[in-house]
Amino acid sequence: MFVTAAYAQQSTTTEGAEAHDAPAAGEVHTETGVAHEGEHGSGVFPPFDSTHFASQLLWLAITFGLFYLLMSKVIIPRIGGILAKRHDRIAHDLDEASRLKGQADAAIASYEQELANAKAEGHSIADTAREDAKSKANADRAAVEAELTKKITAAEARIAEIKSKALADVGAIAEETATAVVKQLIGGNVTKTEIAAAVKASAGN
Repeated sequence: MFVTAAYAQQSTTTEGAEAHDAPAAGEVHTETGVAHEGEHGSGVFPPFDSTHFASQLLWLAITFGLFYLLMSKVIIPRIGGILAKRHDRIAHDLDEASRLKGQADAAIASYEQELANAKAEGHSIADTAREDAKSKANADRAAVEAELTKKITAAEARIAEIKSKALADVGAIAEETATAVVKQLIGGNVTKTEIAAAVKASAGN
C-alpha cells in the first residue's frame, strides 16, 4: 500500500488524541472505587433520603389518585349496589312477610267466623229439631187421646146399649116370672099391662 506523508501524520495525530482522552485502566479503577466507597459510606436508607422526597411525593399523589378513582368508580359503586340490592331484598321480604301475616290473620278471622256460624246453626238446628219433636209428640199424644176418647165413647155407648138390653131382658123375665107366680098363687090370669106396671113399681122402689 502507498501511504502519503500527510495521511500518516493525520493518523498519528488522531491516535494520540484518542489515547489522551481515554483514561488509563488504573485510573478508571481508582475513580470507580472512590465513587462506590462514597455511596456505601453515606449509610442513608433511600426512602428516607431527602433527595428522593419530591419523587416519592409525586408517586404518592399518583397512587392516591389512582386508588381514589378505583374506590370511587369501581369499589364504592359495587358496594353501594350490593347494599341497595340487599336493602331492596330485605324490604321485599318484610313486605311479603307482612302480606302473608295479613292473609293468615284474615284466614284465622274467617275460620273463627265460620266456626261461630256453624255453632249458631247447630244450636238453631237443635232448637228446631227439639221443637219439631215436641210438636210431633204433642200431635201424636193428641191423636192417641182422640183415639182413646173415641174408643171410650164407643165402649160407653156399647155398655149403655148392653145395659139397656139387659134391663129390658130383666123386665121381660120379671114379667114372665110374675105372671107364672100369679097363676100359681091365685090361679087366675093377669094381663101383661098389669104385670109390667107391677114390675116397674117394684123396680122404682
